Amino acid sequence: MVSWRKTGMNQTNKECSFSIELTSKQYIKTINLANGSRESVLVEGTIGQLQNAEFAEDVVLEITGTKGVLRIDLSREQIQGETGTEVKQK
Repeated sequence: MVSWRKTGMNQTNKECSFSIELTSKQYIKTINLANGSRESVLVEGTIGQLQNAEFAEDVVLEITGTKGVLRIDLSREQIQGETGTEVKQK
């Protein structure tokens, strides 16, 4: 966790980083690096059944499943919309 935080949010441009750690590559459904005119990247898979979701150090949302962990450099305040970033529902 600590080593991931060192490469977390870029403080100069406020970008949010993420990492996905899976216990096996069999849980990856799709990794698509576009080779055409589109520059998009798609990563799909499963972290399994939800075991826990919590904020680590109040600045990383960590979602733990039976097959892996998803970490997003996102604070509780950002999710609640208290920092001026609007959080919308789909």
